[in-house]
Amino acid sequence: MKKKNIKKLANNIRLDLLKMIFKSQSSHIASSLSIVDLLVVLYGKKIIKFDPNKPNLSNRDFFILSKGHAAAALYAVLANVGYFSKRKLLEYGRDNSNFMTHASHKVPGVEFSTGSLGHGLPFACGLAIAKKRKKLSNYVYVINSDGEMAEGSNWEAILFAAHHKLDNLILIIDYNKLQSFGSVDSTLGIEPIKSKFLSFGWNVYETNGHNYKKIEQVLLSCKATKGKPKCIIANTLKGKGISFMENKVEWHYKYPNKIQFEQAVKELTL
Repeated sequence: MKKKNIKKLANNIRLDLLKMIFKSQSSHIASSLSIVDLLVVLYGKKIIKFDPNKPNLSNRDFFILSKGHAAAALYAVLANVGYFSKRKLLEYGRDNSNFMTHASHKVPGVEFSTGSLGHGLPFACGLAIAKKRKKLSNYVYVINSDGEMAEGSNWEAILFAAHHKLDNLILIIDYNKLQSFGSVDSTLGIEPIKSKFLSFGWNVYETNGHNYKKIEQVLLSCKATKGKPKCIIANTLKGKGISFMENKVEWHYKYPNKIQFEQAVKELTL
């Protein structure tokens, strides 16, 4: 997919998730916006091996959204690449809907239900080691939030992955540096995050989490490197794409009112 088409896809996804969250009056719009460009490259550039017509294909790659509160972004991506009709997105956040506001495996293309932080990476490690022991070629991709790295279960999984040389595991940290009520640094600092992963025996990369070319390059580099699990520290901006939401902690939980919604739509359709 060409750069122009990738950018258009990203804008479409941001518009979709904006409409979903406005209609449902739910939270986590800024957390969803920060990972859109990462997801667009993974799916739009087909870094991930997938077939929306055969969601249970045995040789598919697996994607786990550990920061399950950003489900709106994942659902919008899956709709845009053909897993289901975009009309289904209107069910987001409704009572008795499969399209819950945290990632649900009842939605086609979602491999694992997440929301309670710190569970996605340990599950991904289980998937990765199972595929390696069966000598299969599947990759397992995970997106964690930066605030989520305070969960001890992540560090158990990081030790486990290095010990078992899970080079089919690629972890992306959405490093937007904000969490629910403040900065990551003031809540429970994770720096020096790169040194920590290196000391645990991982290969570590850093990239601009909104530059499509750089994201693609680092993902391809990860796939070409063998022998260790890989971590990509993706420097992102919380609320990316909607100016008045960018780097504003209040948009972790806040949803837009009608005037803000209309302003955001205007920005995304310029």
